[in-house]
Amino acid sequence: MKIALLGYGKMGRIIEGVAIERGHEIVLKINIDNLDDFTKEAITTADVAIEFTGPESAFGNVKTCIDFGVPIVSGSTGWNAQLDEIKEYCRQKKGAFLHSSNFSVGVNIFFQVNKLLAKLMALQPGYEVSLKEIHHTQKLDAPSGTAVTLAGQVLENIGRKKSWVNHPTQNSEEISIISERVDPAPGTHFVKYSSAIDDIEIIHTAHNREGFALGAVLAAEAIAGKKGIFSMDDVLKLSL
Repeated sequence: MKIALLGYGKMGRIIEGVAIERGHEIVLKINIDNLDDFTKEAITTADVAIEFTGPESAFGNVKTCIDFGVPIVSGSTGWNAQLDEIKEYCRQKKGAFLHSSNFSVGVNIFFQVNKLLAKLMALQPGYEVSLKEIHHTQKLDAPSGTAVTLAGQVLENIGRKKSWVNHPTQNSEEISIISERVDPAPGTHFVKYSSAIDDIEIIHTAHNREGFALGAVLAAEAIAGKKGIFSMDDVLKLSL
């Protein structure tokens, strides 16, 4: 499979290594220094694109790939407000798009555990839920996209919660997400339910970035040659 990398920083380089190990070919690498190379002629040499840039450029990158008929996997976070728009655009253009706030196999299993726990806690008002995430200091967005996904899953399943905030809160309708930036942490996420009697906590700790890269390549393998909107649940066959 031929892969285009949109975003060739630390994550892009790790993805490149994983892709080559799995027998794929990198045919295009785009970063801030060679944006003029992101042309129709160049991108259409790829079977699929993997995009890890940032919230300011993700929408345009994805739209361009859809316009040129190239399936695209995006791991950029911080642009959730535009996701519904780009998904509808992809449907209209009959493209292929997969976005995830986290491509790690372990994190996507963690997402399923989080949803199940939230469903179990929905009728337990004696427990207060809170989240915390720890990342390296180079991570620009806070809270992390993964934490936002986790909070969203809690909101979907616990009706007494209405929103999340990125600070401590005493508002019973809010979920607190605490963000810490500490080197060299690649990423740890905590979801905690606390009562006067006991605590229940689930934790995912990443040891390195290879897990994220492998998941992104697995996603690319899954959507190459296809049409539609996909998720990591589709790739990993996870469902509850």
